[in-house]
Order: sequence, then C-alpha cells, then structure tokens
Amino acid sequence: MLKQIAKRSLTVIWLAVLFRITVFRDHCFSHGLFSGRVEPEAFAYYVKLVRAENWRYFSYLFVGNLIWFFPAGLLVRLRGGRLWQAALAGFGLSMLVETAQFVLGSGVSELDDLILNTLGALLGYGAAALCQRLRAGKD
Repeated sequence: MLKQIAKRSLTVIWLAVLFRITVFRDHCFSHGLFSGRVEPEAFAYYVKLVRAENWRYFSYLFVGNLIWFFPAGLLVRLRGGRLWQAALAGFGLSMLVETAQFVLGSGVSELDDLILNTLGALLGYGAAALCQRLRAGKD
C-alpha cells in the first residue's frame, strides 16, 4: 500500500515538473491563446546549434528531451506494458506537451521533440526490461 502511494506520488511529481518546465513557464498565459510557433522541420534548431558550435545547449536540449520522457517508458514496463505501448505513451505525452505549448504560446512545437521524447520513453522501457532480466537472473 505504502509502496503504491510512493510510486503514484513520484509519477504525479514527475508530470508536474515536466509540465512546469515545458508548458507552464513564466508568462505562458501572457501571449494569448494559439500564439505558439510550430517548427515542422525536424532537427532544424539542432542544426543551427551545431553550426554555431553551441555544444552545451545542444546537449542540454538533446539529452533533456530523452531524459524527461524516460520515466514514461519505465512506468509502462513496470506496469506490464509492451514496447509499442511505451512508444505510444511517449508520443502521446509529447504530443500533449507540444500542443499545450502551441495553444498557450509557451514554446516552440517541434517535430524533433516528438521524435526524441518518444525515443526517451523507449529507452526507459528498455532500461526497465534490462533491470528486470538482470534481477530475474539473480533469483
């Protein structure tokens, strides 16, 4: 019982922090509805960062997009879900974030975010699966 409460609490905290850093940024409601920007070209901003040799910000964005969605895949695996469900969870959650950014004008909705966030969820699923296999091998 206490373990379940802890898991659910951590999930709620993770989602709250995720939405705070991606959607509910400072002044997110001050731009007006549907004032966000869409960048349909995948990895366009990453290319600019590489050309400018801004490796620090490139790494921050790239790794951040993977890490922040890692728990989505982890949770799917721990609940007995399949790989495709982890991909769907990562994609769906990312689509929700990107749509909210556009609607609230709090960020740029980018195709590469959908790709990297989904990949992050898949990595989380894979890490959980590996840990479960290693743990089963020790028993």
